[in-house]
Amino acid sequence: MGKKIFEKIKIKKKFAEKKFAKNWKKNKIGKMSDFEFRRRHTASHILAAAVKMIFPEILRGAGPATDAGFFQDFDFVGVKISSDDFKKIEKKMRWIANKNFRVVQKFLNLRDAEKFFKNKKFKLEILHDLENSGEKKFSFFDFVDDSGKIFYRDLCAGPHLLSTGEVGVFKLMKISAAFFRGDETREILTRIFGVAFSEKKFLDEFLQNLEEAKKRDHRKLGRELDLFCFSEKVGPGLPLFSPRGTFILETLKKKVEKICRKFGFQKISTPHFAKIDLYKISGHAEKFSGELFKVDGHYKTKYCVKPVQCPHHTQIFASKMRSHKDLPIRYMESEKQYRDEKPGQIGGLGRVIAITVEDGHIFCTPEQIEIECKNLVKIIREFYDSLGMWGNHWVSLSTRDKKNFKKYIGKKSDWEKAEKFLEKICVDEKLDAKKMPGEAALYGPKIDFMFRDAIGNERQLATIQLDFATPQRFELEYIDKNGEKKIPVMIHRAILGSYERFLAILIEHFAGNFPLFLSPTQLAILPITKKHENFAQKILEKIQKSGGRAEIFSADETLGKRILNFQKQKIPLAAILGDAEISENFLSIRARGSKKMQKFSLEKLIEKLTKN
Repeated sequence: MGKKIFEKIKIKKKFAEKKFAKNWKKNKIGKMSDFEFRRRHTASHILAAAVKMIFPEILRGAGPATDAGFFQDFDFVGVKISSDDFKKIEKKMRWIANKNFRVVQKFLNLRDAEKFFKNKKFKLEILHDLENSGEKKFSFFDFVDDSGKIFYRDLCAGPHLLSTGEVGVFKLMKISAAFFRGDETREILTRIFGVAFSEKKFLDEFLQNLEEAKKRDHRKLGRELDLFCFSEKVGPGLPLFSPRGTFILETLKKKVEKICRKFGFQKISTPHFAKIDLYKISGHAEKFSGELFKVDGHYKTKYCVKPVQCPHHTQIFASKMRSHKDLPIRYMESEKQYRDEKPGQIGGLGRVIAITVEDGHIFCTPEQIEIECKNLVKIIREFYDSLGMWGNHWVSLSTRDKKNFKKYIGKKSDWEKAEKFLEKICVDEKLDAKKMPGEAALYGPKIDFMFRDAIGNERQLATIQLDFATPQRFELEYIDKNGEKKIPVMIHRAILGSYERFLAILIEHFAGNFPLFLSPTQLAILPITKKHENFAQKILEKIQKSGGRAEIFSADETLGKRILNFQKQKIPLAAILGDAEISENFLSIRARGSKKMQKFSLEKLIEKLTKN
């Protein structure tokens, strides 16, 4: 019976996608990629309807589609619920999908909407907020059967699929607590998460990736590989890096700096806090007021722990009058920034309080924007090429939300110029950028490089941001070729973002199997017996003097056990040393993940270890 239902849903899904494509071409109602959003959004309503069938007294909160799937928030009014209830909820969801209810939009006036939501406090609050924002008619979506009877109704702006039968396959994934509307002072609701896909094979692939993600979890591997730790005595969101973890971070810093120096960047250093006035001028004090660590000095000066570095960099530029001949000026700094993150949002290295940001700023004339941005693309390409990650990405051209310009700083005319500049860069560099309205930075549009890791997770890493506003706010000036004072343009750039988050991404992308140049230990030296340890020690010393990184695995344990340990520690290479290697003066090298042995001279091995 279950297979028949699935086949029916599959047929309806294919028909729906064709119909949607036809409507899209005819009416231009959206982009083809919107179909997945509609699928997830409709699935969230199917979830709400199914839960209401089982628990009629529930109070519904909100339930949007997300990049990862969908969720719905509920107040179960005293009833305890857990993941054990998922099976019966999914059964009702499948029933709703198989009924193939039409999904119909309807607009109600305030009186009728209030009547429908009588005694439903969460929905009434959302409704009245819409009223206060100027809405006169309120959008609802109904599940309607063939006779025209409404099976389910909810307040929603849409968009949705044409019918519940188009939803495909779905699965409920987890349950958690969530504050109503994300406000920590409000009621705690129960949030149920789910995923939806067009076909079962995509769900199976997703579940397989989920299992792989657990194995690759940077928190698990970071502990096993001795890269970092956390301490309750230090505090949450404040990672501590071991020598091995610190080596990786320092190697990444050196690599970024080496590439950037080829394009004229100079390293600078700024303090960890400043007067709050600095961030008031930049706009960060207002924009991120809830995330700032504010400090009152003993002598009445109000300070703020550094949340960003760009305001500091403006003051180095402003320390003396600049000529057009001095420009462009390129600064880079990898230093700590601090954000007072909510406890529930802190987790692993992905979201921390102390963030080491790889940051850089260019101060230039408008005529220099194009070449500077193109050079930044070259830097980004070279860095990610070295990690084997270039090519597995897409580019976002993140522009302003024209309907809500109040959330940005600067002049509209400057924003228009900045967006045109970046559009040209994307075309000239063949970046095939996708325009993303509303995703711009506080001060200007940006080009974001979105990388996909080994298990399909999408990560925003490198960025190029064009800023006309900040130099105006700080009254930065240079003397042009005519002897007149002009305001420079500021280009913000990050090659890898924050080192903490980037390390987490690398751990999961490589599953801890770092490239040779990034591995804290490149070579495990395995003497077969105790009598071979002197030779092993001489090999170790020569490698270390040449700048390679090796470690002797003592013959106190069996060779088999040491090989297993070398594999567990994910060391790229192992050298097995016995009588033959000593007498013939060669090394038997075994690569990570391989059982094949290769002969290397010590000189050739050292060349391989120190290549990068």
